[in-house]
Amino acid sequence: MKKKISTLLVTLVCLISLNACEVTPSTSSEGSGATSAEINIAYQYGLAYAPLVLCQEKGFIEESYKKATGNDVKVTWTQMSSGADINTGIASGSLDVGFMGVAPAISGISKNVGYKIFTNLSGQEHGLMTNSADINSLEDLVGSQNQIALVNIGSIQHIILAKALAENGFDAHSLDSNIVAMKHPDGMTALESGSISCHLTSSPYIFAEHENSELHELPEVNSAWPVENSFIVGVASNDLHDSNPELYNALCSAISDSIKYLNDNPEEVAAITCEFDGNDKYTELEYLRKGVYSPETKGVFELASFMFDNKFVDTSVSSFNDLAFDNVNGD
Repeated sequence: MKKKISTLLVTLVCLISLNACEVTPSTSSEGSGATSAEINIAYQYGLAYAPLVLCQEKGFIEESYKKATGNDVKVTWTQMSSGADINTGIASGSLDVGFMGVAPAISGISKNVGYKIFTNLSGQEHGLMTNSADINSLEDLVGSQNQIALVNIGSIQHIILAKALAENGFDAHSLDSNIVAMKHPDGMTALESGSISCHLTSSPYIFAEHENSELHELPEVNSAWPVENSFIVGVASNDLHDSNPELYNALCSAISDSIKYLNDNPEEVAAITCEFDGNDKYTELEYLRKGVYSPETKGVFELASFMFDNKFVDTSVSSFNDLAFDNVNGD
């Protein structure tokens, strides 16, 4: 009898232990405040990325995710020097999101890096400046030995130059051999010193070059891609979009909120971003107001079609949906 009672007690203890394990609450349950997600974001340098500096400072992604899920998210921001580096990061899985020029983004989609556009970020002024009195149009450059500094082959600046050439009756690749790859500040220095003839750049460098009386602008580039068109876009990995819709939606909402905040409060934002861009807050405000900040894309499908037609990418796109996720407004 004692043996039966002992056996029964042991059985009851085991059952209680098992049940206790089954009802232990998860530390990531909704409302717990635990970190339940992580997102790794890469971006580049300059005024075009101002909404992202603001997004970090204000914690918009964290706020949006917390509001939607009750949980925290760890956001890691990394500055990189090129879209190529961002493509490598997303392809390897070390990055979830990247911000880059629209042309490199189109190239990445064409090469099946594993992402689509999830938002526009900004449009900025571009221009082709020269220090030569003998150069007044693209026609004066085609067939010449004049060197043109721009960021790199395949950059948005390169594709804008190609588009300007095509729109003015030249082969889109007719100045490829004239290109010298230089970062924006190095290109401006080389132009002003006379070591190169031309520099194709964007804000804020184009504004500084406009103020130099020894330089003048060739008009065709600015006409080919006006400030209202998409310059910087955000891309998100297919895995983030498909596997974590709550985090993806929080990201989209946060970037939209940041852009709206910038447009509504440019003076405050200029005071925040100026220390990162090396401008005083008054110059920063002037430059910010010359850009166009919007989550809505403009001209992306047109540019993708141009890039395929002129052999900058190997894959054609049949619609805007080939380039962007369903939530994106624009063309």
